[in-house]
Amino acid sequence: MIGGRREGGLMRKASQSVVKSRILIAVAIGISIGCLFAFLYPHGFLSFYSPAFHSQVLSSKCESSHRLNELKAEYAAELEKNEELRQQVKELTEKVRLAEQKKDHAQKQVEALGKWRKAGPSGTVKGLRTNPTVIPDEPVNPRLAVILEAVAVGRELIVALANWKVKESLEIWFTNIKRVGITNYLVVALDDKITEFCKSNNVPVFTRDANDGIASIGRTGNNHAVSGLKFHILREFLQLGYSVLLSDIDIVYLQNPFDYLYRDSDLESMTDGHDNMTAYGFDDVFDEPAMGWARYAHTMRIWVFNSGFFYIRPTIPSIELLDRVAGRLAKEPKSWDQAVFNEELFFPSHLGYEGLHAARRTMDFYLFMNSKVLFKTVRKDDRLSKLKPVIVHVNYHPNKLQRMKAVMEFYVDGNRDALKPFPDGSEWEW
Repeated sequence: MIGGRREGGLMRKASQSVVKSRILIAVAIGISIGCLFAFLYPHGFLSFYSPAFHSQVLSSKCESSHRLNELKAEYAAELEKNEELRQQVKELTEKVRLAEQKKDHAQKQVEALGKWRKAGPSGTVKGLRTNPTVIPDEPVNPRLAVILEAVAVGRELIVALANWKVKESLEIWFTNIKRVGITNYLVVALDDKITEFCKSNNVPVFTRDANDGIASIGRTGNNHAVSGLKFHILREFLQLGYSVLLSDIDIVYLQNPFDYLYRDSDLESMTDGHDNMTAYGFDDVFDEPAMGWARYAHTMRIWVFNSGFFYIRPTIPSIELLDRVAGRLAKEPKSWDQAVFNEELFFPSHLGYEGLHAARRTMDFYLFMNSKVLFKTVRKDDRLSKLKPVIVHVNYHPNKLQRMKAVMEFYVDGNRDALKPFPDGSEWEW
């Protein structure tokens, strides 16, 4: 009995101990869960579901979204402002560069070509005629710079502008250039058809970007409009540091013109003159009887340079000439580009006007021959007709294609009768 009581008492004590342990564990778990909720929801568990809480969260989100939109708008405005500033910096940089090139130009020319010196004895003094070339500026047109690097010889080349309207004349033009053995030439194509035509005939060609305003004029403009484009386009060639022999398409090449250039002036041009006086200048006396004994006034005359064939070096005066002509043609769309070209080249400085300080040379009119010289004089003279010109420019006459073919027959094929059917002037005799 005593042993049974002891065992019963031990079992009751063990059962009470297990219950206490479970209670303690439950309390510990409850306290832990309470601490966890207290940490996660410091404002109370029910506040998570309260309308105020939702309102606060939504309000915070709206404020963040609104602020984000404000920041985006501010960023876009800053980008636009930055682009404007970048453009202004670019324009100012260009102005500074041009100003530096023009600043004290005469002094820089002397420094570039030699030291200061005394005048010396009479008859030994010669002035400076050759302006220094500009520093090449490849960023002006990187795509063109790559082509010129491949095509030019001695940093000079022949350049012609062409659209589809002059396709037949262009074919005669480059056929004779190839026949003579000239390799440094380039066609600036003003439409896609001419580009493909040149490529199919292995003719070096450069096509301007389709969105270029100059290119659009070339595609749709008449001969007068296209003629004015060359002054815009040539500027890039000169800025890149290349000398250009600008050529119209109505020209037949019989020899290599680079073998006959002097290169001692900013510009060498063929003349519209037809003899020594008209081509190189003369004293023309103006008679006004009403002036009595002072009735005779002496004037200096020279026939104009031809703006369809000239050699221009990359110098500051040359670029200034192109800028002047292009600027005037833009303001005076009805003006003839050749007249403007000569006015800017020859008019002297006077009150309210500063003339162009450029050196110029007139080409030999028998070597660089215009069609008036050929059809009115040369073909009728046995001695002159045996001379072989460098080029013949059919600038004085219509029916250009027929006359170009006749020039080829006369000088290339040796047909001495090829020029006979044509009249001296533009009118046929019936």
